[in-house]
Amino acid sequence: MTTIRQATMADYPAIYQLVETAFKTARVSDGTEQDFVENLRKSDNYLPELELVAEVEGVLVGHVMLTKQVIHTASGQRAALLLAPLCVAFDYRNQGIGGQLMTAVFERAVALSHDAVFLVGDPNYYKQYGFRHASELGITNDSEIPDEFILGMELVPDALKEVTGSLKID
Repeated sequence: MTTIRQATMADYPAIYQLVETAFKTARVSDGTEQDFVENLRKSDNYLPELELVAEVEGVLVGHVMLTKQVIHTASGQRAALLLAPLCVAFDYRNQGIGGQLMTAVFERAVALSHDAVFLVGDPNYYKQYGFRHASELGITNDSEIPDEFILGMELVPDALKEVTGSLKID
């Protein structure tokens, strides 16, 4: 039985280890995801209510966090979210835990009036959950990351219908 809950400060060391280990076998990784998590927590973009963990029998086996992200438009900045990172321990993959984490964190995000999310990740994995290339949503990539890995999704139908702009993911 998998339990999904909000991460606590007491979880941070285990999350660091989980993220570091999980991304060693990820298709899209630069090896610094665990440090990225810590840096996001220290930033003004951190939303503690949108950092969740998955536990199986008291052991952390999954993690997801959403932080503030902006879309730069002709009329200014438009709020969105960044999913970074999502991970599941190797021995627990292909059991739906990543999907459960995303479902739970997206439900919380919508309840907090967020309507769109972007990420850097494997299109083959994330497309099954409704993610599309950011360009298909009218959003261009201003990052050094290849376009094929910049994905987005509307959490609320048509949330980005009238939005054009660019995204810079550091």
